Amino acid sequence: MPASSPAATGVDVVLLTMNDRPDEEAAAVRTLLAQQDVEIRLVIVGNGCRPSLSVPGATVVTLPENLGIPEGRNRGALALRDTGSEFVFFLDNDASFPRPDVLSRLVTEARRHPRAPYIQPRLTGPDDTTTPRRWVPRLRAGDPARPGTVATMTEGVVMVRRDAFDAAGGWADFFLYHEGIDLAYRLWDQGRTGWYAADVRMHHPVTSPTRHALFHRLAARNRVWLAHRNLPGPLVPVYLGIWAAVTALRGLRGGGRQESLQGFREGWATRRDQVRRPLRWRTVARLTAAGRPPVL
Repeated sequence: MPASSPAATGVDVVLLTMNDRPDEEAAAVRTLLAQQDVEIRLVIVGNGCRPSLSVPGATVVTLPENLGIPEGRNRGALALRDTGSEFVFFLDNDASFPRPDVLSRLVTEARRHPRAPYIQPRLTGPDDTTTPRRWVPRLRAGDPARPGTVATMTEGVVMVRRDAFDAAGGWADFFLYHEGIDLAYRLWDQGRTGWYAADVRMHHPVTSPTRHALFHRLAARNRVWLAHRNLPGPLVPVYLGIWAAVTALRGLRGGGRQESLQGFREGWATRRDQVRRPLRWRTVARLTAAGRPPVL
């Protein structure tokens, strides 16, 4: 993988594929390999397939079945565990780098914010401007161009310090949805924060998560798992009550009420399969002070 100098910072890059987006994957890799002033180590993970994408020098991991996005990314990060890279970057296979200095600028942001174990670029559509609210990793999402401390993340384009990622145990095995909130909580519980580098852009097609047939069920199920894994006991019913109400209201407009109810039931029935590590109350206070109380 290219680098401009022997002293370039190492960045492991994990890219998942199901061989379903050949044009987008080609753009993702082409713009990745154009990145300057970093030493890139790429792993391509075939989630239930043998990757058709071929990149010289890349590590290839073939999973015999689709383990879901979070676990697929975990397997990729594990494959590059011994590279010695300081950072690991998780790249959606339909995202792309609009400039050759994106990764190096994220590294610079990480140097400026040493308490931040993860650096989140601003995700936009291909027009370099459109940013849906769900892509802004904070509650006050009205101005996506405003940088600052954040307490969640956009999972498909995020850079995480390798030591913090490993100490947090990687991504939760949620298959799809809300694994970014889970990881952010555990990184904050290390006594650290997240940083939103709004001046650093990444491109991604603007699509709706509800296009996935499993969206409503998995999103509701994973809310229960998220609460059980991370929240102190008194906050679990508060969190689930708020999100049950929000989901019901959204269902009136967009449908999916039955699937969401099924997901909540499934999550509650299987919650004890998840490892419970409640946030410290000090972390709850810090998240609240940062504008993201962990009941929203």
